[in-house]
Amino acid sequence: MMCRIRAFVICFAAIFLLGQVVLADQTQVSETAQGKAKVLEKEIVADDSKATPASPSKKITRPEAQGVDPSGEKSLNDAITCLSRTIYWEARGEQVASMEAIANVVMNRLGHEGFPNTVCDVVKQGQEQGSCQFSWWCDGRSDDAEEEEPYAIAKEVARKALNRQLTDQTYGAMYFHQKKEKPNWSRKYIKTAEIGEFVFYKPHSDKAK
Repeated sequence: MMCRIRAFVICFAAIFLLGQVVLADQTQVSETAQGKAKVLEKEIVADDSKATPASPSKKITRPEAQGVDPSGEKSLNDAITCLSRTIYWEARGEQVASMEAIANVVMNRLGHEGFPNTVCDVVKQGQEQGSCQFSWWCDGRSDDAEEEEPYAIAKEVARKALNRQLTDQTYGAMYFHQKKEKPNWSRKYIKTAEIGEFVFYKPHSDKAK
């Protein structure tokens, strides 16, 4: 009987220690990805063309990106989470091309005159309740991602966007709306593309308003 108890204790301890190791590894992967994203963010702001892909050593890998916010419940405090959550909430259920186009808009705004210098500040520009740039951020509802697969796709799109591996299919757009909507502000801008259920625009003077 004592042997069985001892074996159970040893087995439980081994499982616990293994879990701690896995958790530590996941934390390290997440921190590495977030650190890379912060560096890439600054480089994108400093580079007017925003077209040069990140060097291989600086690129966020797929496992690193997926290791960030695995449950979809993390606070929006890092570039990968902020961008992924925006892609998810604005275009979940749409084709990947639409998700990539939403990412293009965020990245086009990043560091541009009239917009902030970090992805999270771009996403959060405006008020939590009231006027804001992205509807999901000010609707008063939970910002947690609810579906695992679409969120994983959103994180992969965000990874490529931060690595500057996405072609800008919006042609410099900084604004968008769904096709079923007809906002008055759209008359002030140049329509650049229609992708999926979205229409994209950029300012006439190339300056944000």
